[in-house]
Amino acid sequence: MKIIPASFFGIVLGMVGLGDCWRLAAKVWGLPSQIGEAIMFIAFGVWVFLIIQYLFKWMRSREEALAEFNHPVQSCFIGLSGVATLLAAVAIGPHWHALAQLLFVIGALMQLIYGVYFMGRSWMGERDISSTTAAIYLPSVAGNFVSAFVSGYMGYQDVGILFFGAGLFSWLMIESLITHRLYHSTALPETLRPTIGIMLAPPVVGCIGYLFITSGRPDIVAQALFGYGLLQLLLLARVLGWVTKQPFTASYWAFSFGITAIAFDAIVFVQRGLTGYIEWLSIILFVFANAVLLLLIVKTVLKFFNGTLLPPPLLAKT
Repeated sequence: MKIIPASFFGIVLGMVGLGDCWRLAAKVWGLPSQIGEAIMFIAFGVWVFLIIQYLFKWMRSREEALAEFNHPVQSCFIGLSGVATLLAAVAIGPHWHALAQLLFVIGALMQLIYGVYFMGRSWMGERDISSTTAAIYLPSVAGNFVSAFVSGYMGYQDVGILFFGAGLFSWLMIESLITHRLYHSTALPETLRPTIGIMLAPPVVGCIGYLFITSGRPDIVAQALFGYGLLQLLLLARVLGWVTKQPFTASYWAFSFGITAIAFDAIVFVQRGLTGYIEWLSIILFVFANAVLLLLIVKTVLKFFNGTLLPPPLLAKT
């Protein structure tokens, strides 16, 4: 039996990220607003489907759900359930504010509770360093940075500052663990190499969180986060050939949130008054984000119709 893994929540992150880019592009460049809303509608529908499937997994395939929960890599992606719920609030926000507020509270609590549990379990040790990938950012760094963003989006900047601080210092601590593993341990197996796409997300998603808990012209902190994001993007381009030895799977959506986030940052910079290089770079990044997401969507749809999109269950008999 094929069961949808928690990592598929990453599709929601990429889709909402693209929808955010189009929503903002409509305001800054006068592009059709209907495109952004259509993307957000699809993203919200995907979130609803995945949440239902995830709940059904715990009811109907509890052993598989527990295997994922205890897996050293796959357990990281469970944190995306709360992050995706937070972004579903952004998707539906302009059309149903009360529901968006409810999803914000639920999503923030989901990511916080799971993040504390995951990090506490990690503090207890007995973790094989070979299982350390960029996915360990997800339960704490991604969750808190997105909570900061959505807090600001909902008008709760004071709460957003707390989440931003939690995400920032978690990121700085975990970054050293991941780079130590990449530098000094064996190379990532081909099946895990797409997770390196997550490396782009912390600085650029953190930048979004920072932008939404501050106002006015982007300051040195926002621009510094963006600059580190550009470096990470160049590094990913450098290792892309090494990463893509793994044939396409849904795991390549790990690249989507960071790529859409860096484009969104650049467009916000333009909206808030930055001029010069950012005016043309924002256009390049916007086009690039659309191209990457289109490629991911097409390949995902083809894999779906070929019946090869879902991986085998963790407890599949060999």
